[in-house]
Order: sequence, then structure tokens, then C-alpha cells
Amino acid sequence: MLFYEDLEIGKVSKFGSYAVTRAEMIEFASKYDPQAFHLDDEAAAQTHFGRLSASGWHTCAMMMAMLVENIQATEQAGLGSPGIDNLRWIKPVFAGDILRCESETTSKRRSKSRPEMGIFKTRTVVYNQNDKPVLTMESNGLIKVRE
Repeated sequence: MLFYEDLEIGKVSKFGSYAVTRAEMIEFASKYDPQAFHLDDEAAAQTHFGRLSASGWHTCAMMMAMLVENIQATEQAGLGSPGIDNLRWIKPVFAGDILRCESETTSKRRSKSRPEMGIFKTRTVVYNQNDKPVLTMESNGLIKVRE
């Protein structure tokens, strides 16, 4: 089990592989981000995207699926997150893209009000199959202290 004490500042983790499908892009956009350029080929062709693109929120959801899979695989004593800072959608995501993540621990500290937990920050980048960043974010995580 990975606890607060095991977190290393500067450590980079590489994880995930997510195949983006047209059907999932349309399903997600239909429910949560029903803008025409996420749903309609002709409308999307008239935009700067040039074709149907995934919602940025869908990209976040795909990143989260990879992140949770990694947390479970590495058996982290995670306690959730109080939030995300500096979320950026760098490039559009298209059907057929294969996404992956890299996450770097940038800081950590013990909670003053809850000494049984630590707070850490990570910078996560989601890349497509061409190693081009499509999303960046800084997140805050909560993790159990071993003691």
C-alpha cells in the first residue's frame, strides 16, 4: 500500500491507454455537452476542429478512468481530492486517438487540521498517440498517513 510517506516529490508516473471511440464521444456529448461540434459531422466540419471532437469534459472523464485504474493498480491509500487547479484543454481529441497519462508529484504536506492525512499536488498531462499533450491539470490529492 502506498501512503503519504511513500510519495516522492518529482516522481513521474506513466500510465493508461484509452482508445477514443466515435460512439462514446457522441454518447457523452449527448448527455453532458450537447454542442453541435461534438454531435454532428457537418457542424463540426465548419469549426476550427474540422471534424467531430470529444468534449473537453469527456477528455477529463477518460483521464479520470485511467487515473483511478492506476490508483487501484498501485494500491494507493487515497482519500479523494479537494479539487483541481489550472485545467487546460491543449488540443482536440478525436475518434481513433489513443490517450495516456503522465503525472508528477510536485509537493506534499501533512494536513494541519487532520494529521492522519496528507495533501499532495500533482501535475498531470494527457497525451495522444502522437505524444502531443491534449490536456494538462494540477490536482490536489488526499492520502492516508501510515502512522
